[in-house]
Amino acid sequence: MSAAVAAAAAAASVSSNTTSSSHHPSNQAPNHGWIPFFQPPAQRAALPALSRYESQKRRDWKAFVEYLKKHRPHLGLSRCTGVHVLEFLDYQFGNTKLHTRNCPFWGNHPDPPSPCSCSCPLDQAWSSLDGVVGRLRVAFEENGGQPETNPFSARVVRLYLRDLRDAQAKARGIAYTF
Repeated sequence: MSAAVAAAAAAASVSSNTTSSSHHPSNQAPNHGWIPFFQPPAQRAALPALSRYESQKRRDWKAFVEYLKKHRPHLGLSRCTGVHVLEFLDYQFGNTKLHTRNCPFWGNHPDPPSPCSCSCPLDQAWSSLDGVVGRLRVAFEENGGQPETNPFSARVVRLYLRDLRDAQAKARGIAYTF
């Protein structure tokens, strides 16, 4: 009986090899129901790796769109203004101390050691916000917005960034001269 089983197994193996060669390319072995220890990674569409700038721009744009979704009352991109951009910046950022004139740390350079015990307001560093606004200005137009209606180019946003830069420079004892 074992000879009959061996003959049947051999016949099945031969028929399996002949049928599998028609279904599989010559460089791949047929899978007979077992799972290989190592499976090659699935072929993905070859996408170029994003640059740091592109990654940051995409991250900032997703955060802004998420802000618009959470905004009450609902706010569509077409109705967004420079004031909404400032609300977003306040919502998303705001973790750097901006010392006021009556603060003992006003004008100290370098910044005092952490944690700073003063009650000065928190704000984001000007250079960071300037970079975020610049990336969002580009992302707005890449996502179908018109340059004339770009809220990130609004006068109120430019004035806010300029005033923030000047205030932070004075708080650190640095004068910008442009």
